[in-house]
Amino acid sequence: MCPAPLPLQTWPQQLPLTLLVDRDADTRRMYAEYLQLSHYRIEEAEDGREALAKALSRHPDIVITETRLPGISGFELCGLLRRDAQTRHIPIVVVTGDGLDVDLTRARTAGADAVLVKPCLPERLFGEVRRLLDQAADLRARTSLLTDQMAEEVNSRRLIERSQAQQRRMMLSRSHDRHETVQPPLAPPPLVCPECDQPLYYRRSQIGGVSARNSEQWDYFECSGGCGEFQYRQRTRKLRKTT
Repeated sequence: MCPAPLPLQTWPQQLPLTLLVDRDADTRRMYAEYLQLSHYRIEEAEDGREALAKALSRHPDIVITETRLPGISGFELCGLLRRDAQTRHIPIVVVTGDGLDVDLTRARTAGADAVLVKPCLPERLFGEVRRLLDQAADLRARTSLLTDQMAEEVNSRRLIERSQAQQRRMMLSRSHDRHETVQPPLAPPPLVCPECDQPLYYRRSQIGGVSARNSEQWDYFECSGGCGEFQYRQRTRKLRKTT
């Protein structure tokens, strides 16, 4: 009995591509006809080297391979596909005539997602193919959702950090008003000119610094003897001539 066709909406871009690898043409034909009736596209290869080349160039959605292949064995093919970044995510079904436990374990170790033993009916193979493709589609959906969520979280953190930085700047600006005044917080000291020893007359003060807690005050004086203007820094208690 032919299986029910896959819902086309499950594959939004195109029907899934299956790479069938088997040295026996009749076996390939049997599986290909069954899968084509289920709306799968088919690519065939009769040896391991051809299969590897087609996997790298065509990027199939799933690979079905025998283990006894000319050139490159099915075990080696699995290993090569798993080591390549372009193909390591592709589900692999091994259909083998070697039914010993050691052979089945070897196939799984090489990278097979499912191992079936010949004789294997097309219905059995189809069930594994559909299961693995459903799993792959679910994984892609979860990965996409996780990626979107991480991107949203990163954007949210950036917006929050940007907003917090802006708020800090606004708070800093509001908490410390930089300005000139003739009534500074600290009283200007009595000073004499370092050049002529005449008294310095206070003119104005400038309040600055980075915040109210780290305030700065510069007092400006003028020499009564005409030597020019001097600046006195309250924090360092140093006097210097400005003009």
